[in-house]
Amino acid sequence: MVVLRREIGDVLRDTRQRQGRTLREVSSAARVSLGYLSEVERGQKEASSELLGSICEALDVPLSLVLREVSDRVAVAEGFQIPDTIPADFVAGLLARGGDRTAARREVAQSDLAPVG
Repeated sequence: MVVLRREIGDVLRDTRQRQGRTLREVSSAARVSLGYLSEVERGQKEASSELLGSICEALDVPLSLVLREVSDRVAVAEGFQIPDTIPADFVAGLLARGGDRTAARREVAQSDLAPVG
């Protein structure tokens, strides 16, 4: 059985560690106690939406990106295949214009998938 708080904690911890940051740094920036953040990362505490927002802000990552990663992990745990976020026909159209797959994905990232607002 998938426990959502564990998946959220894993994504937050992975993000923090990839940034090379300590629990102390992030807890201070998020204005949450080090012990509580540690419990959230270990999936022992359920983070409120406000706390999750503060942690994401401290990590300088959009909440939507964290939730997307959590959603993908839950889907995999449930046995679902994660679809490509860029439609195959769209990439094929870019490739048909003479680009390679990496260039096509970079073009998508720089155009249609830019942040809204």
